[in-house]
Amino acid sequence: MSLALAGCGLARPSSTHAAGTEVRAIDVGGVDREFRVHIPRKRARESDLVVVIHGGFGSAEQAEAAYGWNEVAESEGLIVAYPSGKGVAWNAGTCCGRAAHNDVDDVGFVAAMVAELQEEYGVSPDRTFATGMSNGAMMTYRLACETDLFAAIAPVAGTIVTGCADPSPTSVLHIHGRDDERVRYDGEVGSGATRVDGLAVEEDVALWRAVDACPEPQVTAKPPLTTTTANCPEGRTVSLIAIDGAGHQWPGASTNGLSGPDPASTALDATAVIWKFFDGWKG
Repeated sequence: MSLALAGCGLARPSSTHAAGTEVRAIDVGGVDREFRVHIPRKRARESDLVVVIHGGFGSAEQAEAAYGWNEVAESEGLIVAYPSGKGVAWNAGTCCGRAAHNDVDDVGFVAAMVAELQEEYGVSPDRTFATGMSNGAMMTYRLACETDLFAAIAPVAGTIVTGCADPSPTSVLHIHGRDDERVRYDGEVGSGATRVDGLAVEEDVALWRAVDACPEPQVTAKPPLTTTTANCPEGRTVSLIAIDGAGHQWPGASTNGLSGPDPASTALDATAVIWKFFDGWKG
């Protein structure tokens, strides 16, 4: 159930679905968790929901400002939710920060937020998607490993840092810079305070190809991009876009918010590519 907190700028969900961004709170096990939700001026008849999960040391406000999802919401009529991590981080498994150390129930939080928005706006689970940057990408993977909330996910500059023994089939698009030193493409321990130690990126996508019972992928190289794509049963797709020369970043991000510690690559617009991937899901 959503709560309106007087004096804190938190809004109760509106039955009139007012356009714009609202800041809301939801009770998860006795803890108030905040999220932002952007409602476009004109919604599609069957709205989509995209959950955008900020990176470590980022915020919901930063993700909303940097990645351009509100512009996609306005042009395509979809709803975008930006959850806020505790201590500017997410409990994605072995990473990151106080959220992982304190075993914060981030899976429960995002699940409750998604359920509320699906009910309020009539969004189907088949049109519910998630993407995230860095620690947010790790959280996106954890959600896919432990729930069936999302029809498709798109992690950017992250990896799997949790057990993922029996996930539900899910379409996956992973975007990663080959020169990322924080979350290394080869799976070696990364630099930075968190010292991320997860799967190599190609192991991430191989895991999901196995889950989705995919055939061998096709590889297309158009430097600096190499795209590996498997078209899988039941309309699912597992793809990897590797970017030569790119570091730890959200490619194409705006300069008015943090894309990551490295300058955003101009090799592609990650938001546009991810939305095309989500919009093409026909399950």
